[in-house]
Amino acid sequence: MFLQRLSLTNFRNHADALLRLGPGFVVLTGENGAGKTNVLEAISLLSPGRGLRGAALSAMARNGGPGGFAVAARLDTGGGAAQGTGIDIGTGTSAAAPERRQVRINGSTASATSLAEWLSILWLTPAMDRLFSEAASGRRRFLDRLVLALDPGHATHSARYEAAMRARNKLLGDSGPGGSGGADPSWLAALEAAMAGHGARIAEARGHTLAALAARLLRQRHPSPPRGAAVVMRCIHGNATQPGLERRGTAIGGQRAIRPQHHVLRNVFRIRPSRHRGRNSPDPRAMALA
Repeated sequence: MFLQRLSLTNFRNHADALLRLGPGFVVLTGENGAGKTNVLEAISLLSPGRGLRGAALSAMARNGGPGGFAVAARLDTGGGAAQGTGIDIGTGTSAAAPERRQVRINGSTASATSLAEWLSILWLTPAMDRLFSEAASGRRRFLDRLVLALDPGHATHSARYEAAMRARNKLLGDSGPGGSGGADPSWLAALEAAMAGHGARIAEARGHTLAALAARLLRQRHPSPPRGAAVVMRCIHGNATQPGLERRGTAIGGQRAIRPQHHVLRNVFRIRPSRHRGRNSPDPRAMALA
């Protein structure tokens, strides 16, 4: 599947741009400030998330334009344009709601996470040249982009985990230090159960992706790997492997390991809210080549 057509309306410096593309590599050339990176950013918005720059939606609308922007694309699914088998996807904002993202797939309203079902997008930019030597947050985002390419459902589990975590942390913050305070214990337990379920799925998907990446790295180094050779890649936190994150772990097993931790960490959150980072705790690292 490839991008057959890309149109930009009032996006960054492009008032009205149309690109007709074909299979194979595409090279964009032009003077500085011509809008090459803006085209790449527009393409990155055809997947869940905030794009390769991570900018606010309101900042993407063209200066001097009517407000709002639109990015639309047609995906060739293999049958060719004459076969009518393409998929039309698009995203953008309106002038009335510049921070509210709208998504359409074949003309119907859809969620941003559903874009992952149609297109897998990954990028490496000059700004990411220190990806593996600086903070772990950039590596986690990069890993999750890899995971999305293999498991589109990863976006849904991530979004639902974050929503449950925000609701839980608000309850804990409102209840004050010491015990559950005014928080409903049943509601708190239900939110933690949701976090555990979605967190386990996130962990399992990350583990599967790391295992696939490790196998590819091994084949790259050893076309005929010696018996017992393996690249060990894990998501780790501190000096220990995070429960449920290893390749052999299952979602159910991970859920059982994660849920008790949420209960134990309640008072930790009340004392130091910034210490509870949820699904963003583990850091992917290549441990060894044996």
